[in-house]
Amino acid sequence: MSTADRLTDALYGLGWGTVKNLPEPVAVRLGRTIADLAWKRRGKGVQRLEANYARVVPDAGPERLAELSRAGMRSYLRYWMESFRLPAWSPERVRTGFEPKDLHHLTDGLASGRGVILALPHLANWDLAGAWVTTELRTPFTTVAERLKPETLYDRFVAYREGLGMEVLPHSGGSAFGTLARRLRDGGLVCLVADRDLSASGIEVDFFGDRARMPAGPALLAQQTGALLLPVTLRYDDSPVMKGRVHPPIEVPETGTRAEKTSAMTQSLADAFATGIAEHPEDWHMLQRLWIADLDPTKGPS
Repeated sequence: MSTADRLTDALYGLGWGTVKNLPEPVAVRLGRTIADLAWKRRGKGVQRLEANYARVVPDAGPERLAELSRAGMRSYLRYWMESFRLPAWSPERVRTGFEPKDLHHLTDGLASGRGVILALPHLANWDLAGAWVTTELRTPFTTVAERLKPETLYDRFVAYREGLGMEVLPHSGGSAFGTLARRLRDGGLVCLVADRDLSASGIEVDFFGDRARMPAGPALLAQQTGALLLPVTLRYDDSPVMKGRVHPPIEVPETGTRAEKTSAMTQSLADAFATGIAEHPEDWHMLQRLWIADLDPTKGPS
């Protein structure tokens, strides 16, 4: 393991070991302080976040974009502070920490026994939403995690999410799709963060006026298993309670080839994501390149 990897792993370990024991108001203030310092330094992540917001809010001038990126970093650090603390939250704190609208789309789908796929963008805190599902609805689910470097950091993330009641599969390795399909055919729940393609071979969609790639997995799983595909968007406000919405199901088109159906469904997913992101752009934590025009063709997503 390189020195940089050891340092990264140690810092995350410090966060999980220390922040979760802080009183909540102290953790909130600490998150804001770190966010503001990072924003003032204007590193690559902050610059990319601002560039992405410029696509979401095309009429925003420099001052408005600066306000958005500052709010975006505060939202991003709120996500991290909450995530560090989630393992120490009581079941009651988890239950009261999230208020979803139109939950009937999910509960009716689960009751039908056909399996449900929840697809989310990087909005607010998807880990909290997942913990709420396992705690309030008492419904376990399966998800996929990107393999992080160093490996010890990936192991920390897996252990953390498994501790919240999730089954976590590695994104790489090729076996995740088959396992997800089996869970869905058994009437289970699958949750996927699906606004950024990690394979560089995703489905092209129109997204805020330009072309981007999003993963084909959610649409393919719905077609192959008959599971319900539900977009979910999340947001923060000034309260300690995260808000969310379960969108109506994306149906499999009755006609067309498999590729055409997958393209249409992924576009519908992108449209639902765009609705939530446009309403609360500061809660979209996309600090990487996303649109095809922004990608380095020699490197793929970064």
